Amino acid sequence: MKIDKQLIKELSEYLDEFNLTEIEFTEKDTKIKVSKNNVSVNSVSPPIINKDTFNKDKLQNQTKANNGIEITSPIIGTAYHAPEPGAKTFVEVGKKIKKGDTVMIVEAMKTMNHISSTSDGVVKEICVKDGHPVEFGQTLIILE
Repeated sequence: MKIDKQLIKELSEYLDEFNLTEIEFTEKDTKIKVSKNNVSVNSVSPPIINKDTFNKDKLQNQTKANNGIEITSPIIGTAYHAPEPGAKTFVEVGKKIKKGDTVMIVEAMKTMNHISSTSDGVVKEICVKDGHPVEFGQTLIILE
């Protein structure tokens, strides 16, 4: 098996560029996973599912915490508070929102993904800054 050093170098650069801790590339029977302090190459590895993090709450993109209801990101990407630069933001602290309202956009691979509220509530906290990267499962907003 020949290791593609250029691909590993590009993946490593993406870690810093997008402020990620880990990135994975899979093609046919080759899987390359690059993380800070760790690089590994595997052939045909089965998917790993951690039952503690893959649960019903994550599927619904919300968890009930002691301090409110967390709306989390379903994907890795860049978070945007408004539909376009200079436009009014989707949510503000103190604003009452309903289930299904767009709370943020997460851009991944040039696709704008509208993130909808999974619950009614009042915005208690916005946890990510506009234009900053987010990871899967990262809390975007907290509702009361």
